[in-house]
Formats: sequence, structure tokens, C-alpha cells
Amino acid sequence: MKKHIVLSAMVIGLLSSVSVQAADDLSSMFKEGKTSGQIREFTINRNVTDTRSAKDSYERKANTIGGHLKFVTDDFKGLSFGTAFYTTNGFWLGDTKDSTEVDPTLFGVDNEGYAILGEAFIKYKFGETEFIGGRQKITNPMISSDDARMLPNLVETYSITNKNLPDTTLEIAHTTKFAQGTFGRAYGAGGILAATAGYSAVDPSGQVGDFVNMGDYAVGKTTDGVTSLSAVYSGVKGLKVQLWDFYAHDIMNTIYADASYNLKLDSVTPFVAAQFIKQNDVGDNLLRNTAISNATTGELDSMYYGLKAGVSIENFTIYAAYSATTENSDSDLLNGSATKAIISMWGGMPAYTQGMVTRHQFLAGTKASKIAASYSFKDMGPDVKVVGYYANYDMHKNNGYTEVDAKEGGFDIIYNTAFAKGLQLRLRGNYATDFYGKTSDVAPANNGTVSWSEYRFIANYTF
Repeated sequence: MKKHIVLSAMVIGLLSSVSVQAADDLSSMFKEGKTSGQIREFTINRNVTDTRSAKDSYERKANTIGGHLKFVTDDFKGLSFGTAFYTTNGFWLGDTKDSTEVDPTLFGVDNEGYAILGEAFIKYKFGETEFIGGRQKITNPMISSDDARMLPNLVETYSITNKNLPDTTLEIAHTTKFAQGTFGRAYGAGGILAATAGYSAVDPSGQVGDFVNMGDYAVGKTTDGVTSLSAVYSGVKGLKVQLWDFYAHDIMNTIYADASYNLKLDSVTPFVAAQFIKQNDVGDNLLRNTAISNATTGELDSMYYGLKAGVSIENFTIYAAYSATTENSDSDLLNGSATKAIISMWGGMPAYTQGMVTRHQFLAGTKASKIAASYSFKDMGPDVKVVGYYANYDMHKNNGYTEVDAKEGGFDIIYNTAFAKGLQLRLRGNYATDFYGKTSDVAPANNGTVSWSEYRFIANYTF
């Protein structure tokens, strides 16, 4: 907080020291700035069936309202500023805050609402080069907003992008802090599932709504953050190729590559895509001593690939996807279940085969498949899009989380209303079968699976 106060004082001092003519221009920079935002209401209901020895079934639900308000100044000689305030607030929750009754993924710590100054950045553009630094909402393959519930993940990052090369965007960035949004609280105390699904290996439930050091958030140890380099090329019609390198200091290095191509043939557009991830530990390998890799000899050395192919025919789209992650041997598992898994702890979830909820595809040895289809009714009048999907996760015995194969089906209905500009109504459902389960001969009393059906209603008013 003190740092932001000092920066504000410096800006005020600089503005007050310039000439009168410049002050008039800078004043118009703020007067002609733009205010935007979104009001979001989110209702969620999940009915859980647990067939383990306790035979425990329960329902958890929640209602919240919140969103964000953002202001960005007009450009003044390439310079602009931006800030945004985010909040979530529960209502009709009853008298309990127990997470078996109140869904935790819409709230902060202890299932309480919270507010945060989520964005506060400075941007400067000169020619084909742009610098932006400060608190921001960003989306890239391994560091992402993952805006799946009430409030997104936010970061403090400093980046330079350049577009001097034809049809190519180059970027270098350094991310120092991470403010987890509400969705990460789905992963409780952390562990291998959290670390492969986009969140902290040590405490995603308690680290929400505050900007913390990247290493402290991920593994409970302070680090120098994450440095990334990327190149994105789109010089061939229908083709997009991207290559990223994320160096998480003293934790791991991640290389991500993705290529997609679509060919427009009148009303038919076939498309294909492929993605690849390679990870290795670096420096002090702080991942070794977390709850997901408690041995000191294990080394992160993993790979993942995904393939996708489909076709769009006018308003209808269908695609199939497949992915595989390297397998842990018995000795690998002794060294830690993260050894051959793909670790993603700052919101990144680029996998083609992820479900609405199930993200098992990055666990070691998982072979995942997914089929999805969508249809837009916009040409018929109402701006309605309907999506349906089904995903299957063939789990390897040494994945470190579950002993049974998982499945998920679901739907998504999106309606951009005509009666209120900017209002979107959305109904989503997912049906997770055997999300988690045990079939151990050692402790058969604990055998069984956890499944659920979940429905979400979301109203977004964007202005």
C-alpha cells in the first residue's frame, strides 16, 4: 500500500510541474477517459454423491452479486493509465458458512465477500512497441485470469510487446505477484490436483483477494517471480502459431507451443490444432518440498500434447480433442506425483480436453478425450448459443490423486438479450462422474467415488 501511495504522489508531482499548456492536455486525458465495467450475479447449486464408507451425500449452493468498475484514461502522447475495482458479495446464504453447504468458489476466505483494487497500471506506446506495467488482468497459456466464477485471477506484471516484424507479436514480461480469484478455492488445501489445475500447491483456499509473491502463492517460498518470452505469428491466412517460454525462478521452466489452422470453404470451415508442453525443474526446485512432492530427490521432467480437429458449418460447430501426459513410473511416484505431471499454478489452463470442472488431463499419465458441439440461433432471431460436450479421463495408476477413471458431460446456454443492451444470461450444467475415487485393497473401507450434478445461472451486465 505504501508503494502505491508513493507512486501516486510522484505522478501528482510530475503533473503539477509541467507547463500550463501541457497541463490542459493532461487534464483532457482524464476528462476523455472511458469508464467500463460489469455487474455479475452468480447462482450455483451442486448435489454431491459420495459412495465411500460414510455414504455421505450433500448439497451446496450460493448466491452472489458483484463485478468490477474500470477507468482508463485517454491516450496522451502514447501514455495512459488504468485502474479497476473488483468485488463479490453473498446474499441469501442462510446462517452457515460451511463449505459443504455454501459453495466456496464465489467468495474469499471463510466464504466471506471481499473487494480489491485489482488493476492499477501505466501504459506507454511508441511506434510498434508498447509497455504496460502494474496490476492487470491478463490471459496467456500458463498465467491467466481463469474467470470461471465471480472474480478472476489478477497479476502484477511488467511487459513489453513489439509488432515491427510482419504479422508477428513479440513479448517479454516479468510477473511478480498473483491475486487469486474466487474459483481457486475449489481446490481446498492444495495438493497435486490443485497444482495441475491452475492453482497453489499449498493453499488455494486461504490465498484469495490479495496480491502475493508468485513463489509464496504457488509453493510457500518467496521467489523472483516468472519471466516469460513469447512469439505469435499469423502471417498465413487461417494459421496461428505461438511459442512461449515461462521461467518460474527456482521452481520450473515451461515451454508451450500451439498451432491452429482453419480453411474457409464457402459455408464450411474445417479446422485443426495441436499443442505441446514441456516442463523441467530449475534452480532450487522449490516444488520438491511441497505437499505434492514431499521427497527431496524427485525432479520435474514432463511432457504433454493435445490434438483437436473439427468443422464449422454455418452456425453449427463440432470438434473432437485428445491429449496425453507423460506417465509416472513406480519410482517416479516415490519421488513425488508431480514428477511427470504438468504443473500450472497461476491460473493457466490451455488444454483442449478440459471439462467445465474436470481438469485431470495434466495429472501424470492421463489420456483424455473430448467431443463438443455448439449451435448459434442468432440468424433465426434470438442471439442464443447452445453448447454440449462430453469428456473422458483415462487415469494412470500413478497419477497421485485418483484411482478411477473420470468422466464429465455438460451444457452451456448463452443468451445475449435484445431487450437490454449489454445483458447476457447464461445457464450452465455439468455432470461429473467419478471425479475422485479409491479402489485400494489396503484400505477397502475407504473405497468409493465422488460424483455430482451442478447448475449455474449467471447474469452479466456489461457497460
